[in-house]
Amino acid sequence: MTGTTEQLYTEAGRQFAPALARLARSVERDGDKARDLEQEMHCALWRSLARFDGKCALKTWVYRVAHNVAADHVARAARTPRRVPLADIKALPAPGNIEAATADAVVMAQVAELIRRLPPPDMQVIVLWLEGESAAAIAEITGLSSGAVNVRVHRIKTLLASHFAAPDHPEHPA
Repeated sequence: MTGTTEQLYTEAGRQFAPALARLARSVERDGDKARDLEQEMHCALWRSLARFDGKCALKTWVYRVAHNVAADHVARAARTPRRVPLADIKALPAPGNIEAATADAVVMAQVAELIRRLPPPDMQVIVLWLEGESAAAIAEITGLSSGAVNVRVHRIKTLLASHFAAPDHPEHPA
């Protein structure tokens, strides 16, 4: 690798490693698999930087590579039968007001699970939006138009809101 490639990777890692970790965790629920996915993202980024020509921002390049790796991971996972390891089955929490103590965590887990179930392009858009990226930046990363990004974000937010507003949902006020 050239000094330039190494410098680019060092800079990309310094700036975007936390975002790559969050992206990996948003795509993969299992902690070990999320770390593996994050490592795959870093490896793909390292390999890709030799082709980085500066026609887009480094941030755009990093996110594009990471989201391509994430999309491949999701596609592979969809083809693989799912099993839940026995160690992942948690013991029941201690008695008490469980609902009040865990309501926020339950809602956040449900939101994360709903996001994981979205088609990969929608999942990419909403994760980037949750990361604080603008519609223009998301459009550049995903190859969609800014208008399409805004429509997808609105549609996904509506979907999430409708899930929690459903009368049969436990978080719905009676």
